[in-house]
Amino acid sequence: MFDNLSERLERSFKILKGEGKITEINVAETLKDVRKALLDADVNYKVAKNFTDTVKEKALGQNVLTAVKPSQLMVKIVHDELTQLMGGETAEININARPAVILMSGLQGSGKTTFSGKLARMLKTKKNRKPLLVACDVYRPAAIEQLRVLAEQIEVPMYCELDSKNPVEIAQHAIQEAKSKGYDLVIVDTAGRLAVDEQMMNEIAAIKEAINPNEILFVVDSMTGQDAVNTAREFNERLDFNGVVLTKLDGDTRGGAALSIRSVVNKPIKFVGTGEKLEAIDQFHPARMADRILGMGDIVSLVERAQEQYDEEEAKRLQKKIAKNQFDFNDFLSQIAQIKKMGNLKDLASMIPGVGKAIKDIEIDDNAFKSIEAIIYSMTPAERSNPEILNGSRRTRIAKGSGTTIQEVNRLLKQFDQTRKMMKMVTGSKMGKMMPKMKR
Repeated sequence: MFDNLSERLERSFKILKGEGKITEINVAETLKDVRKALLDADVNYKVAKNFTDTVKEKALGQNVLTAVKPSQLMVKIVHDELTQLMGGETAEININARPAVILMSGLQGSGKTTFSGKLARMLKTKKNRKPLLVACDVYRPAAIEQLRVLAEQIEVPMYCELDSKNPVEIAQHAIQEAKSKGYDLVIVDTAGRLAVDEQMMNEIAAIKEAINPNEILFVVDSMTGQDAVNTAREFNERLDFNGVVLTKLDGDTRGGAALSIRSVVNKPIKFVGTGEKLEAIDQFHPARMADRILGMGDIVSLVERAQEQYDEEEAKRLQKKIAKNQFDFNDFLSQIAQIKKMGNLKDLASMIPGVGKAIKDIEIDDNAFKSIEAIIYSMTPAERSNPEILNGSRRTRIAKGSGTTIQEVNRLLKQFDQTRKMMKMVTGSKMGKMMPKMKR
């Protein structure tokens, strides 16, 4: 996401390189290019114009310090304005009530049902809540089944009434169920349509009136571009929702919806979906997204994802094994599993400052670990625990069993040996001694 916009903005700032100061002439040329980059990214025309007008006004009022180049100053101004454009502050979800009721809204195909499952999982694991998922899409049996499967995967209960066609009553009964059984969070998944229509709007407005939700979220597929903004406007007029959820930000989207939607409906983006996995959900941070758009990475989000998978006891156990040079392929598999849980590999790499641009044309397959895992799973338990016994005949058998070549097996063993030596060196250093003191 935003790859093309990032590249275009960087090109725009180059116009100011070599200039001694910001003038009306060179800033106008730069911002003309910035505005075109925003429009090409599918940002609303009025939003793009207001944005560049504001940046121009602030840029011309700045005195360039000797230590700061005009292009660097322009990047800072654009960064600050992008942050404001997307909401400025991070917007929190309102779940203070018990039970707190969240009503999901949006068109069919926007990812509403999947997001309901993701949100339930996030609030269960991070906020220690006890969610109840509610199926109020009475028109598509597949939607009820999808929510049931999601509920099983994240191990939360799901409420539905297969014989009822009254979503208002289903939602009311679900809240009663939550109160009687001690669930402190109710997430109501509603029906969508392929386009906005009066029947859908009347129905969800009736559900809202009947259950008086603490939070109404509008879920929108970011790949629909400006249509997403127009749909958000229509839903907001009827529901006055509290926040927006942008799904499929990992897809081939130009990102204009994320930059436009806040300005058009004046409601914050609260969450983003960044992939198909149930862990692929992030709270939306405007400043961090501005960092990523301008190619600065997002190291804070990367650290947060790593901390979610960090297990202090496991880290202590591993440190002892590494110190004794006993780190084996079972431990290696465990580390791969933790990395995979953090999300899309290219998305993770792009969070590292400077890396996003370097890998923009490189395909990073999420299945990159598959051949490594196949090789390790083709080993016997004894071989995984004692890599030293892997002689020529064993390596040949492993290559055949994993569908790889003997060269690939040898390469993995060499890399593993180098990694083990490096980890032992680090563990013996001051940095290694600090590892047990890390807190989640």
